[in-house]
Amino acid sequence: MQLGVIAVGIGGALGAMGRYLTGHAILRLVGPGFPWGTFAVNLIGSFLMGLAFWVLVGREAPGGARFVPLVMTGFLGGYTTFSAYALDTHLLWQQERWLAAAVYVVGTVAGSLAALLAGIALAQRLVE
Repeated sequence: MQLGVIAVGIGGALGAMGRYLTGHAILRLVGPGFPWGTFAVNLIGSFLMGLAFWVLVGREAPGGARFVPLVMTGFLGGYTTFSAYALDTHLLWQQERWLAAAVYVVGTVAGSLAALLAGIALAQRLVE
């Protein structure tokens, strides 16, 4: 348990730094006007989650599960939580839980936007 927590912390720190560096590199390449950095990080993170899932878990690699806290939960969790969202959606889809997958996709996007707007509204009331 303690080693897992340490692995998540190390992976998370590296993932967060990776997100920062990727976001800034993309911004320098294409400029402002659209959240290209976040967009790229979410796509890259989802791609890496797919790779990590298959290599560490999906094909039941001997000892692969030991690296899940470091790579999937830590690094990719720090890099982007969207990758975990994409994996959760895939797993629901794979289990043929179509309605649950659809509700999860729509609910996460709509709910996150609503929560963001509620947070902004609350902050504005508290500050003003």
